[in-house]
Order: sequence, then C-alpha cells, then structure tokens
Amino acid sequence: MTIQLNLSAIAIAGQAAWRRAKPIVVRDVVILPAIGFLAIIILWWIIALANHELMPTPPEALVANLDYILNPFYQRGPGNLGIGWLLLASLRRVMLGFLLGAVVAIPLGFLIGMSREAMLAINPLIQIFKPVSPLAWLPISLAIFNLADPSAIFVIFITSLWPTIINTALGVSSVSKDYLDVARVLEMPRWRRITKIILPASLPYIFTGLRISLGIAWLVIVAVEMLTGGIGIGFFVWDEWSRLNLSSVFLAVLVIGLTGLLLDFAVSRIEAFVTHRPRKANS
Repeated sequence: MTIQLNLSAIAIAGQAAWRRAKPIVVRDVVILPAIGFLAIIILWWIIALANHELMPTPPEALVANLDYILNPFYQRGPGNLGIGWLLLASLRRVMLGFLLGAVVAIPLGFLIGMSREAMLAINPLIQIFKPVSPLAWLPISLAIFNLADPSAIFVIFITSLWPTIINTALGVSSVSKDYLDVARVLEMPRWRRITKIILPASLPYIFTGLRISLGIAWLVIVAVEMLTGGIGIGFFVWDEWSRLNLSSVFLAVLVIGLTGLLLDFAVSRIEAFVTHRPRKANS
C-alpha cells in the first residue's frame, strides 16, 4: 500500500513538473525564435520599402522564388539547374575538402600534443599560415591544378586544417598525467595508450575543432565558387546578383544558412553518439 502511494505521488509530481516545463519549452523552442525571425523579416521589409527599385519585399521574393522552392531539382539545360543540384555540388566539394583536412589534421594534432619537438617544429608553420585568407590560396591552387573544382577542394582542405589541428593538440596535451603514469606503470604499449586513454579524453576537443572547421569550410566555398564559377551555390549568388535578381540572392542566403545549421547539427549528433555524451542544449 505504501509503495503504491509513493508511486502515485511520484507520477503526480512528474506530471506537475511536465506541466510547468511545457510552457518554458514552447517559449524557448517556438516563441522566442519566431520573434527573432519576425524581427529580421520586418527589418528586411522596411529596408526594401526604402529602396524598392532594387530590393524586393519578402512577399515579392517568395513569389519570385516559387519555382526554385517547388522544383529544387529541375534540369532544363546544361547550365540551368535547380538550386538543389547547386547545393549538392557545393556540399560535395566541402565534404571532400573537409574530410581530407580531418584525415591530415587529427594525426598532426596528436603528434603535436604528444611530442614537444613536433610542437616546436610545426607550431611556427601553423601560426604563419593560419591567418592567411582562404582566398589567398585560390591563385596558388589554380596554378597547381589548372581546374576550378580541385582548386576549390584544395582551398577547403587548407582552411579546414587549422582549427582541427589546434583543438586536437590541445585535447591531447590536456590529458591527465596521472592516467599516463598509470599506463606506464602497467607497461601499456604506446598504441594502446593512444587508443584507450588519449583518444577518448581528446574526443570532445577533436569534435570542437571539426565543427569549427566545417563551419569555415562552408563559409569559404561560397566565396571560392563566386570566383571560380561553374556549378554551385556560391556561383548562383554571384550570377543572380549580376542579373540584379536579389530575390534569388535572398533565397540562396537562406539556403546557405539552413545548410550550415544542419551540418553543425549533424556533427554534434555524431559527437554525442561517439562520445556517449548528451548534446548540450545551446550547441
């Protein structure tokens, strides 16, 4: 009887807590973000009304972009593709450059974090090349590859290296010395120390670097495609601006932003799966 009363009390308390939390969840997840988006749309509308000769209002942009929105994967000729195909072309370049960068950056970060000599040898190079603008690498890559597509991938590769290297090295060097001392006492092989102690402890740092690198890669591809041309969301922005079609430019900005959000969310979910740590609400 006492156990049943306790269970009933727990159930009632849980329902009461849910009723109290539900308005907070609705406010934080729905109402406040909606207010933010509404404020941006109102600001856009005001600016468009002040400069209506060139800039469309939100309803005008929506009507003008209905074909792109309803038919994102149309093919009406060699250079006339829906925005879905352009987005996929840009994503392919970004993912290739980003994954190649991760394959190089993570081992380099481990090397720097575990070896003082490697840190002294490589760190000056990182500090020299890290501040270089991504677009400064584009003429060099074009001279090497003579093609736009591999040049864009190379620029993504170079610019996505630094955050992952730095964060991986920081994570490796931050591993508790007590754990490493215990591993030495147990005569644990070096590879086992790396896989069983250093890697698990460094994973949150590594994923932080990967998320930063992926954000930079997605940011850079738009600028690179504006300069190299071809098929891609960046060239689409530049081509539509050349035609003074700002409605399509606004659509591209929205697509680019939403895609970046989804990419970051995907990496955060992978991090939660690999590290077995719940994703933070603000990440």
